[in-house]
Amino acid sequence: CVLCGRTDDCPEKYGEKRTYVAYNLTVHYYCLLMSSGIWQRGEEDEGVDGFLIADIRKEVNRAAKLKCNICKKKGASIGCVAPKCKRSYHFPCGIQKECIFQFMEDFRSYCWEHKPVQKFSDKESRGTSQCTICLDLVEQLPVYTVLKSPCCKNAWFHRECLQYQALSAGIFFFRCSVCNNKDKFQKEMLRMGIHIPEKDASWELEENAYQDLLQCYQHCDIKRCLCKKGRDYNEPDSKWEIKRCQYCGSRGTHLACSAMKSWEQNWECMECTSILAKSGNYSKQKKRSLATSEKTDGTTCLLEEPSPKCPRQSPGSQRNFLLQSPKIMCQNNMSPCSHREHPASNRVMMSLSPLMSNRNCSLRKKHLRKKRREVSNILKELKLQVNTKTTRLNINAENIWNSALKGFRQRNFNPTNTIEIKFTNCKNRSKTDTPAASKHHFFQLLMFHLQNSSLFEGSSAKNLSLDFQAVKENLYFEAGKMIAVSLVHGGPSPCFFSKTLFDCLVYGPENVKPALEDVADVDVARTIKMIKYANSLSSLQSAIHDCYEFLAAAGCLRPITSLCDKNMLVNDILIHHVIKRIISPLESFRQGLKTLGVLEKMQMHPEAFSSILCHKPERLSAETICDLFTIHSSSDVNEVEGADFWIGYLQDVESGESVVTLEDILLFVTGSISIPPIGFDPEPTIKFLHIRYPVGNRLLNCLELPITKTYDQFKNKMEFTIRNTLRVERE
Repeated sequence: CVLCGRTDDCPEKYGEKRTYVAYNLTVHYYCLLMSSGIWQRGEEDEGVDGFLIADIRKEVNRAAKLKCNICKKKGASIGCVAPKCKRSYHFPCGIQKECIFQFMEDFRSYCWEHKPVQKFSDKESRGTSQCTICLDLVEQLPVYTVLKSPCCKNAWFHRECLQYQALSAGIFFFRCSVCNNKDKFQKEMLRMGIHIPEKDASWELEENAYQDLLQCYQHCDIKRCLCKKGRDYNEPDSKWEIKRCQYCGSRGTHLACSAMKSWEQNWECMECTSILAKSGNYSKQKKRSLATSEKTDGTTCLLEEPSPKCPRQSPGSQRNFLLQSPKIMCQNNMSPCSHREHPASNRVMMSLSPLMSNRNCSLRKKHLRKKRREVSNILKELKLQVNTKTTRLNINAENIWNSALKGFRQRNFNPTNTIEIKFTNCKNRSKTDTPAASKHHFFQLLMFHLQNSSLFEGSSAKNLSLDFQAVKENLYFEAGKMIAVSLVHGGPSPCFFSKTLFDCLVYGPENVKPALEDVADVDVARTIKMIKYANSLSSLQSAIHDCYEFLAAAGCLRPITSLCDKNMLVNDILIHHVIKRIISPLESFRQGLKTLGVLEKMQMHPEAFSSILCHKPERLSAETICDLFTIHSSSDVNEVEGADFWIGYLQDVESGESVVTLEDILLFVTGSISIPPIGFDPEPTIKFLHIRYPVGNRLLNCLELPITKTYDQFKNKMEFTIRNTLRVERE
């Protein structure tokens, strides 16, 4: 070594000894690190780990003039940092003389007189204990060769044992072997001269160290294996595919050997089945109940008795005024008002009486409103992740998808930042738009594009389609990410998910049973219908013969011996076409929805999120708008009469007796034509002021209304202002 002059090659003591033939240079790594007159002035790949060759030469020349205070030879490159101490020494000599070298910060060195020592209280017992690494005896004395744990009272170590452990564990895994403390323990050990390298643990760097864990069990353990190619033969997506026990994973079966269907995902071995039976845990029963619930109509679950533990109402749901009839209001201290009933849904069964249909539809809508309030609170919790740092997206409304994709993929995009939208073709947007309105409009355009994109298929309730180019470009992930960001950042929800797609996202595709309505391909749907409605064995076999190539490609061919076999065949085709075929896009889409924790909340609150992802938003009504706004009271204003005019005006607008719509009113105040699932921020308010005309403050979502003597004056001012303001904005 050019610094210490020794030929020893002991990496544990002196660091790695490196020889550079091109520079005629050999050096111990620790000798170089601890030398007092050299610094890393280069990059990591320059010279010797950032120490430039020219600087090393200069340090050698400097050290050549200094005599070691231990061996009395020249070349002592290390000096004690204690004030007024002029001792110099070689690194190996310092180790021999029990000097302390601190491998941190400025890489300080202390001689044998000024070195730091661990403090021990007089009350501590003096005796012997076991080193918790090598388990040999160690004397409990404040000496160089013994170190005490700073975090455990009776943990003692040999210095040599600690140094070997630190070199093996690295900075990520080196910690107290008794209490597992890392920060406090490492800080003390560095102070006392233990070198902790900035590298991963040696067992993590060993090649193929965990290879055994990557091997899957591939063996059929059924007593009578039917496979002619042996118990170890495995052919995926066929009847000879081996399924492992879903609980222990150490037993397997061919699908054919256990008479399993191609779409079945779960299998339990005999040992696990007996254990489950004894413990009373029947997972199959749980799966059957899930499948049964999926067979029932969607309205059934929506008409369940509401939970006695009602969800906490959002602040915007408590209002001073409720609707009863035009120009009549109800206050909190008066008798409750009966809400107007909405028209009955066409989907209600015809066998029900009209009165029952209206009642069920009303219950269903109330249930949806309740779940949407629950979603609003959940999304507000998720929005707490969003910080004030702004990320601007430049959006071209005429090319919404490509500009959105470019923005979401830019390097500085972070979903936890506040998103600011700048429309590049600003002629399409009003200059009076607030940042919130621009953002809502952007997400609205984006959700509309996704609904009609090649990523989804179907009419109104959509499933994922199979677009190979989109899979290649990872567009399904981006779509999921965009939907998650829209929900948390105050945008609209997609509202076009089918129940099957939603259940696949929430419960997993292996627990979902698709229906014929999920098939968007006309030819595939026709094929399934031919098989499903075959009324004889011969017609069934004829239908199978006509679509033989399709069934073979789908892996759904099965022996048909009776007419009832058609049900299993139809089930196989549906599983393949609706789920297995798009399993890769589905997984990518799920990963995107994990952004900001949205998918996790969907899985925790499936019924609530189904109300905004699988159902279109409720059409605006006078009642909805009235509930949305909070009226701020003022001492010098007659709130009662003003609120009376406001409620009456909403009733007139809803009944068509006005030139503006409820959407126009919402747009005038908030810049949005719909209510986002998370709600508005800040929440919309109403103020009655002594002004001539109404004012919509979109920054505060505040509607300032004039005080008038008559209702006709109030209505005329509202119509004139809202109609002309929106007309000017459009122009």
